[in-house]
Amino acid sequence: MDIDIVGRVLTTLPEGDDHPYRTGPWRPQSTEWDVDRVEVVEGSIPSDIDGVYLRNTENPVHPAIETYHPFDGDGMIHAVGFRDGTAFYRNRFIRTDGFIEEQTAGKPLWAGLAEPPTATVASHGWGARTMLKDSSSTDVTVHNGVALTSFYQCGDLYQLDPVTLKDMGKAEWGGGFPVDWGVSAHPKVDDRTGEMLFFSYSTQAPYLSYGVVDANSRLVHHTPVPLPGPRLPHDMAFTENYAILNDCPMFWDPEALRNGKYAVRYHPELPLRLGVIPRRGGPDDIRWFEAAPTYVLHWANAYEDGDEIVLDGFFQEDPAPADDGSGDRWQRMFRFLANDRMKPRLHRWRLNLVTGQATEESLTDTVSEFGMIDGSRGGQTHRYVYSALNRPGWFLFNGMVRHDTWTGVEQRYLFEDGVYGSETAVAPRLGGSAEDDAYIVTLTTDMNADASFCLLFDAADITSGPVCKLRLPERISSGTHSTWAAGSDLRGWDTLDRPGDAVGL
Repeated sequence: MDIDIVGRVLTTLPEGDDHPYRTGPWRPQSTEWDVDRVEVVEGSIPSDIDGVYLRNTENPVHPAIETYHPFDGDGMIHAVGFRDGTAFYRNRFIRTDGFIEEQTAGKPLWAGLAEPPTATVASHGWGARTMLKDSSSTDVTVHNGVALTSFYQCGDLYQLDPVTLKDMGKAEWGGGFPVDWGVSAHPKVDDRTGEMLFFSYSTQAPYLSYGVVDANSRLVHHTPVPLPGPRLPHDMAFTENYAILNDCPMFWDPEALRNGKYAVRYHPELPLRLGVIPRRGGPDDIRWFEAAPTYVLHWANAYEDGDEIVLDGFFQEDPAPADDGSGDRWQRMFRFLANDRMKPRLHRWRLNLVTGQATEESLTDTVSEFGMIDGSRGGQTHRYVYSALNRPGWFLFNGMVRHDTWTGVEQRYLFEDGVYGSETAVAPRLGGSAEDDAYIVTLTTDMNADASFCLLFDAADITSGPVCKLRLPERISSGTHSTWAAGSDLRGWDTLDRPGDAVGL
């Protein structure tokens, strides 16, 4: 491999750290790499994959003020690009305002999710949108040729060149970016129109808003979506004509909020409410559908079927698992991260726009989450969902499952013990036509080899194992969300002689 170390950042993590989400598979990195040609250790890189896989990661560089929560870590983007049977790799910290300030100070400045807000260093306050540091570490998507990273409790959208990972500053949307509330993680890009749909939420009325950014990155629609009180939505979906928002019955306790405390409670006596709004609609146009109570962390997709909207997502059997004393103190503290405790399963809701009724059904008995489809089918009919299997007791992906939503047939692939994957992405083959005429891309953290690899699977047959395995220069931290960007959607991609020429720093 031709490897360059671009730089290293200041870290002040404690010696002998025993926090399970800062050690082992979650051991953070401090080095930024450029690898022009990645070493192939198994198989060969197919010539019909063309584009970039991007994955975001919580990667802390400073200890918590008091108690670290794995969602507090600084954002780091990993990119593996494929072209003409070769591949490159690079990674970069996301240069958020908070990251830069803490690098300058050489210590943590903001309270984390598991800490009291008063722990925040007084001179920094809580910011306009959230008490937490906006680490932009949750999600990544590509819109108008630019990679956008986002934060699950709303914040700025940080822009990077998806090929070089060069810092491009914050999204401004022609001066229309909603600076008071920011934007939540999981904005959705419609490949048909080039638009990006997004939502924001706040503890201040009307508590939720929704908007649309056009193909040229300008805000063209923004509207309030009034809710009964503050909520904690995490994801959204869309169809050809509608956006689907949600009011889940798990949210901040109103009485605790009045006392300045942020305690999340599940309210099983309340229904799940699903809001359907025309993509250019306003508050009076939204229609709410009621369904069985649950919390939905992630949606897979939605589409229109006659008078109905079909919505696939992950229904949690137990959104608020009780502390039953099982596991060590860390497992009890972070039991809300363990899918074997919450038991999410792929689920389907049908929202009838004529009758106003919702019907629903479970699509599988398999506990899984983080479902991905071919992104080009967003808002359109889909058949396959590829989701992550979870190591019991921990937020670690130990395999993947392919759901055929038409037949109910599933394929599974389990990693070896001690190997953990990332959220997959679906990379359509050049010239392909079938939905599963594609590759599944993921990154692994291999504790046995003390290494990390990029794996490619045949989307039609994941059970046969990877068709290609590439070695990364360092064992990377386990991570969260990912996306795939086709080369045809990347600026200047066609002018590159080979991936290594894209460094441009």
